Amino acid sequence: MRPVGSAEELERRRRRAIALLERGEKPSVIVRILGISWASLWRWREAAKQGGEGLAAKVREGHMRLSPDQLAELVVELKKGAVAHGWPNELWTGERVASLIERLFHVQYTPDHVRVLLRERLGWTSQKPEKRGRERNEEEITRWRKEEYPRIKKRQTARRPSRLPR
Repeated sequence: MRPVGSAEELERRRRRAIALLERGEKPSVIVRILGISWASLWRWREAAKQGGEGLAAKVREGHMRLSPDQLAELVVELKKGAVAHGWPNELWTGERVASLIERLFHVQYTPDHVRVLLRERLGWTSQKPEKRGRERNEEEITRWRKEEYPRIKKRQTARRPSRLPR
């Protein structure tokens, strides 16, 4: 796993480790001071012997982030709906959004990371599609909630004993 820090910070740490080695510092001290592994220290030493290019900062391709403008464009596209982008229903999944991001911006995200992006950067949460019967009668539902439910609840409250037996 890559340590925390920008590519430049990590390069600076590698070059510092090699400089300390060249000054004659004990490897055990370098490992402890910089918080690195022995294997990393020896790998960096070998890279430095071969010209030092192995110590250079490397930009990770997989960690491209969407700019605020791109995020705004993504929101516009998501609001158009999944059907508008070729899917058979209006359900947005992590896989579908990842595919859309790659199509629009040529940036690859995993479906799990897309869900984090939607939740943390856009404030969107996962929603389960609401399923309602075609025969649903809104007037009858309203009447039942106003008349039947209070009557049932009142009857249930009257039956409940005030104290539980011991």
